[in-house]
Amino acid sequence: MGSTVLVTGASGFVGSHLATALVEAGHQVRAMTRHPERYDGAGEPVQGDVADRASLDRAMAGVDVAYYLVHSLDSDDFVELDAQAARHFSAAAAQAGVERIIYLGGLGREDQDLSDHLRSRRQVEQLLAEDGVPVTVLRAAIVIGHGGISWEITRQLVAHLPAMLVPRWATTRTQPIALTDVIRYLVGVLEPVEAKGRVFEIGGSEVLTYAEMMQRVAKLHHHRSLPMLAVPLLTPRLSSHWLAFVTDVDTATARNLVDSMSNEVVVHEDSIRAVVPGEPMDYTAAVEAAYAQRAAARGGGGGPTGQRGARVQDEPSPTA
Repeated sequence: MGSTVLVTGASGFVGSHLATALVEAGHQVRAMTRHPERYDGAGEPVQGDVADRASLDRAMAGVDVAYYLVHSLDSDDFVELDAQAARHFSAAAAQAGVERIIYLGGLGREDQDLSDHLRSRRQVEQLLAEDGVPVTVLRAAIVIGHGGISWEITRQLVAHLPAMLVPRWATTRTQPIALTDVIRYLVGVLEPVEAKGRVFEIGGSEVLTYAEMMQRVAKLHHHRSLPMLAVPLLTPRLSSHWLAFVTDVDTATARNLVDSMSNEVVVHEDSIRAVVPGEPMDYTAAVEAAYAQRAAARGGGGGPTGQRGARVQDEPSPTA
């Protein structure tokens, strides 16, 4: 019999797919959500809110491993909210005797001037381990898959605009990763002893700028070029309003994400491959898979993909 696993953010983009994969792998999954009566995904729904310590105590009773997949990026005070949530989770996990926590964090070199978003992700890593439960961290950039905020920004911008005025962040390098590979790594670090308490960097097989990613999507899916004109004076605040106007991402989330787009987020060490073997997808394959997931969802078979404004982790990247 597999482990008893708690998945927070189980109705979200990453969490919904992870819960399904864990059940298929033979684990007993508790799908934590604030509204279990609405949950129709994999696993057993349990009520829980990272802002409510008592609910975490109930949800974690008898759990072997807990996945932490939540954040408050849609709030202006997300740094403090996420810090307090991580403290609650750490204390509840220690009290319940949880063997390990697995957290999906964000890439970015610590010698950079990291954005509030990425600094918050590092703070959460530390706070989750504050009460002694070993934390396995997977740091990633943009996750490519239907329903992910970053992917939706890319897809919608390309779909809606025949040409773009782009700010300086469009030339920042990032290492996108397919949703399939993220789930493979999250499941893959659950049992190996050598993964316990370690930090891993994960990414796809290509490093691209945001501009190159959008131009690739334009050619692959729309069979056209995407002319771009760089406007270096386009400020982060103006960029966030532009994203909120052209896409369905709310302004607060867009503003917090844009602040991180100047940070390069690429993989600098690949020790994860010794623990979870296998080659990750390239960007083209990830994009094709995301469009296939969207087609399936529109046909009624896509399952939950996360809701606008929901407090679930869609991804850890600067454009999460």
